[in-house]
Amino acid sequence: MALVEVRKLTKIYAAGGMLARGSGFRAVDDVSLDIHAGETLGLVGESGSGKTTLGRLILRLIEPTSGTVIFDGRDVLSGSRGELRQLRRQMQIIFQDPFGSLDPRMRVEEIVTEPLRIHGLNGSPGRLPYVDVSPSTPHAGQERRRSRYRSTAAQLMKAVGLEESALRRYPHEFSGGQRQRIGIARALALRPKFIVADEPVSALDVSVGAQIVNLLKDLQRDFGLTYLFISHSMPVVRYLSTRIAVMNRGKIVEIGSTEEITERPQQEYTKKLLAATPELEVAR
Repeated sequence: MALVEVRKLTKIYAAGGMLARGSGFRAVDDVSLDIHAGETLGLVGESGSGKTTLGRLILRLIEPTSGTVIFDGRDVLSGSRGELRQLRRQMQIIFQDPFGSLDPRMRVEEIVTEPLRIHGLNGSPGRLPYVDVSPSTPHAGQERRRSRYRSTAAQLMKAVGLEESALRRYPHEFSGGQRQRIGIARALALRPKFIVADEPVSALDVSVGAQIVNLLKDLQRDFGLTYLFISHSMPVVRYLSTRIAVMNRGKIVEIGSTEEITERPQQEYTKKLLAATPELEVAR
């Protein structure tokens, strides 16, 4: 069974605040796809094709007009607020903009451990399960919790290639690539199964973007992650992905293995994407 099952997902934006039946702009139009545990499904298409909207619909950051999303056997779209809160631990996002996605008033340690505090979880050393410190369980001492948060934050920094000293600093003190690493660390804090990576290298220099792509590949192996990797760059998607879905005007026009899509594309739109995008050398 697929980890993520999307069926007939549609998002229609009304014109002028009024939506008559069948009218409006269809940002995502009747999309169905599966994402299997441990794979990277690359979602590629031009700007405005609906890629980001689809990724956010799957996470229920945007409410759909119609359709269903099943994550690990659970209905994402019809669940209660409490059920959705539980799902949030397993489904995370890496945002496109490394500058706008981090609160400039917070130190890095606060940023990467904020998900733990929101979900009432104690910091967890190594790969051990988190300790639930929700009101229904006895609270550990405040100092002990702070120490565990700090330990977890240090481990997350190491996982994304940053020094522990970064925890005491603010986002404006870092480069774009470093900020994106911090955003990735925040996404990893809850040990999710599934991450939507929404154009995570499009705002970065080519060489820095290549380092982030390699980091994502290493983290997938180390943390057992499943990715929906969104990009307009076919070479980046080809390097990272197990399978590729091509999106145009809100619809999936072609989907298949990386080899099938890049070597034997069937749709003219896919062929144009392959021809139009320069190669990206992904090197360590």
